[in-house]
This record gives sequence, C-alpha cells and structure tokens, in this order.
Amino acid sequence: MQLPAASAASTSLVTVLPSLMLGCWTYYKHGQIKVKLGNQMLLTAIPAVIIGSLISQYIPFHLYNLIVGGILVILGINMFFQKRNHAGNTKQKYPKLKAGLFGVIGGLMVGVAGMSGGAPIIAGLFLMGLPMINAAATSSYVLAFMSVVGTIFHIAGGKVDWNIGISLMIGALIGAAIAPALLEKIVHTKIGNYLEPVVAVFLAVLGIKTLL
Repeated sequence: MQLPAASAASTSLVTVLPSLMLGCWTYYKHGQIKVKLGNQMLLTAIPAVIIGSLISQYIPFHLYNLIVGGILVILGINMFFQKRNHAGNTKQKYPKLKAGLFGVIGGLMVGVAGMSGGAPIIAGLFLMGLPMINAAATSSYVLAFMSVVGTIFHIAGGKVDWNIGISLMIGALIGAAIAPALLEKIVHTKIGNYLEPVVAVFLAVLGIKTLL
C-alpha cells in the first residue's frame, strides 16, 4: 500500500476527517473541549494549512524530514520533562502566543504532510498545561477544522487515492467511536499517569526516525 508522498498526505486527511468529526462531537457533548484555546490555535492554524497545502509540492523531501524530525524531537523532550497537570483547572489562562505558534507549526505540517502534522497540536496542548483528556479533546477539535481545510485543497489537487481512503475510513470511524470513552476510563487509573510520558517518548522516537 505504498503511495507517493503527495497522495499519502491527501489520502490521510480524507481518511481521518469523518472520524475526527465524530470524536470531536463526542468530546464536545461531554464538555471536555477547551473551545477558547482551540480557537486561538485555529486563528493561525487555518492560514498555515492553506499555505502548507499550496507549497507542499515545492518542498524537498529531505528538507521537510529534517525540519519535522527536529520539531518532533524537541517537542517530545519538552513534554517528557513537563510538569504534569491532572487537576484540569478550568480557570487557567493559556498564552495566546504559544497557542498561535503551535497552531502555525501544526497547520503547516498538516497542509504539507497530512495528518502526520497533528503531533505539534497535541504536544502543544500538553506543554500549555492541559491534562490528557482535555488535550485529546481539544486536539480533535483543532484537527477537525484543519482537516476540513486541508482536505478541500488536496481534493482540488486530485491527489486522493479513494480506494485506500474509504477502506481505512471505516476502521478510523470505529476507533473514533470507542476512543473518547476508553480514554476517559484510562486517565482515571494508574495507567493514566504514564500516558503523557509515553506520548512524549513516542514523539521523540518518531522525530528521530524521521531524521534518519
């Protein structure tokens, strides 16, 4: 199932869009999305997605890997040493500059490479102090809107492999229906204490793999 880079990016966006919207709606019904923070990220993320979609075909593959890999390693290391926030203080204020910065990074990566660009969003939310459940919920909200924009531009470019995309979409929808309830149960167990460090290590390893 190997696809050209441009086709893989486009197909990944189409594949996850319905599942992201389903997951986003589920989180929203439970009041777990930090909408204001998500909107702050979207203000910069949406233009970045558009720019990324337009310039994706002009970016050398090795240069993209170098930049993305470095970003993922830095985010992973910072996440690993980030002080954990399990309380979920609803009155906490989040810096607009940081939200905008992570929005730009995530938006550019989604525009250029499809859903592999979602990592800076979830990492940024952790680094701004959101607990696991709110970070997952808010990232689904931000990624859903970014994916809509990215999908429109990539479909217009005719790069989507619909045969593969539709097949993967079914599995993604099933996962999206189960994930919110499963995550909510896990975060209240001992396993939940290790989720953030595991995600941090995963990001760092993914970054190193991208660099190699």
